[in-house]
Amino acid sequence: MTQSLEDYLEMVSFLSDEGEVRVTDIASRLGVSKPSVLTALKALEEQGLLEHERYRTVTLTQKGAIQAAEIRDRHNFLTGFLRDTVGVNAETAEEDACKMEHILSEETLKKLKLLARTKKKV
Repeated sequence: MTQSLEDYLEMVSFLSDEGEVRVTDIASRLGVSKPSVLTALKALEEQGLLEHERYRTVTLTQKGAIQAAEIRDRHNFLTGFLRDTVGVNAETAEEDACKMEHILSEETLKKLKLLARTKKKV
């Protein structure tokens, strides 16, 4: 899955926490056009990650909810790691985590988590 599609899936998950998810809300939060959102939603729907009928709300499938949760967990861990372990300010940690969450390998992420746990024990 591309970084862009992960961002859309993550945003649908965030918005789901607040209630119904509409195309307009996604476009507004991500700062993109509605046609861009519709294109992304179609791709995510084809992968079985969400359901969307034109002019209706967007809902995650079980598979989509699981994948979105994994993306959010990765993002939350990296934000906290950069802020609390590395000492980066909160705004920069959030921005950098958003970039890093898409490119780090699972091996690197596991090592960072191990490092964070080890550092907390010290």
